[in-house]
Amino acid sequence: MIDLSQATPAELRSMIRNNELIKPTAGMANGYAQANLAILKKEHAFDFLLFCQRNPKSCPLLDVTEIGSPIPAFAARSGDIRTDIPKYRVYKYGELVEEVTDISNYWEEDMVGFLIGCSFTFEHALLNNDISIRHIEEGCNVPMYKTNIPCIEAGIFHGKMVASMRPIPQKDVVRAAQVTSRFPAVHGAPIHIGDPEVIGVSSIQHPDFGDPVTIREGEVPVFWACGVTPQSIAMETKPEIMITHAPGHMFITDIRDEKLGVL
Repeated sequence: MIDLSQATPAELRSMIRNNELIKPTAGMANGYAQANLAILKKEHAFDFLLFCQRNPKSCPLLDVTEIGSPIPAFAARSGDIRTDIPKYRVYKYGELVEEVTDISNYWEEDMVGFLIGCSFTFEHALLNNDISIRHIEEGCNVPMYKTNIPCIEAGIFHGKMVASMRPIPQKDVVRAAQVTSRFPAVHGAPIHIGDPEVIGVSSIQHPDFGDPVTIREGEVPVFWACGVTPQSIAMETKPEIMITHAPGHMFITDIRDEKLGVL
């Protein structure tokens, strides 16, 4: 059986395209960046581009496709955003109408795809610093929560930030913040450490997206801005159609992690 952590992005995209791999992508293709996805019609693309530029913590852009093209020429020239994500979500007027493994039937010639940096990218760096990742250990999706932190509005787009959470031993919290701060293109340093209620999370064991994970004695919940934010924004702003990745099911790019890090 192939070791998914050591597989190449092209190998994994091929498996995903052929429906041989339908699961969250955390821990796969170590050393390569993963990306969140948002697809909109051209009429809303500029507003969303501006939203991303104004909210780089939650929506750090890695690539934007040409109008009508499903090929992310910078992130993965051999990739196709219609087929190369394990699971997609289709929102119409803010309502989730379907989860699918292929969006070719939804694709239109005036659509634009946005690939947004994903915190799965810096997890490899955390592991290299002997900081374990609980959702990888437990074989589940990372927990994600709607917060009370407002995003900066742009055009029709407005709403609150979504954050992902990883339990970190108290002794490793500072190191985790240092390590992840080197990756501003994939959310960077934590947005909050400690008491979840301060950022509007009332129940740590009931995430809005993803799965709950074990928080052990002596561990601290640490929160990072999350690329699922556009899905929360879609529910608020209700565009005619927005297609996204399903939380935790990412596009695996050909971009090496170190290209996104800062020294």
